[in-house]
Amino acid sequence: MIVDTGNIISKIGHGLSPVILDIGCGPRKKDATSIGIDTLQFQGVDIVGDVHEVLALLPDASVDGINSSHFMEHLSDLGALVREVERVLKPGGELRVIVPHFSNPYYYSDPTHKTPFGLYTFCYFAECNIFSRKVPSYGHKAVLKIQRVSLLFKSSPPFYLRYGFKKIVQWLVNLFAYNQEFYEDMLTGIISCYEIDFLLVKK
Repeated sequence: MIVDTGNIISKIGHGLSPVILDIGCGPRKKDATSIGIDTLQFQGVDIVGDVHEVLALLPDASVDGINSSHFMEHLSDLGALVREVERVLKPGGELRVIVPHFSNPYYYSDPTHKTPFGLYTFCYFAECNIFSRKVPSYGHKAVLKIQRVSLLFKSSPPFYLRYGFKKIVQWLVNLFAYNQEFYEDMLTGIISCYEIDFLLVKK
């Protein structure tokens, strides 16, 4: 069941502009002017419902941008969501995704997490010219292109003393794509990464 008290869905593609979605927004949207979508009716959520069902109601190429923070790791079928995102985004529209890195020990502590993410995860669904290793598309025709990938290092309470060290590691790792690949291949067992920040654009 979808709850859309402001009749926002009917306005998307019919004059409402710009349309920025925050999917799985929880109680805090990234931008107060964006349209928050979540299965739970937190304060600030504009449309309550399953994200797949909500996106299915939107016209093709009707969305300017999509933000998602700590939501996609809860999905069991990432490909299904990517296909809907590809459909509803306008050409040039951006998808910004922040998810836990697979080396984050808290990722596996949460039993609701279903999909781990690494540097290459979106390379299976999108054009990726950043990294040296090429991965198969499994028949998926890329509509999105990866613009940027950043590895974010931080410590949660009560480990604040590690924060300064991890900020230095973050700067070094993100200097070059090679450094990112070297870190993920060789160092994740020594220094865990907290999350990944992806920026993709629809071609």
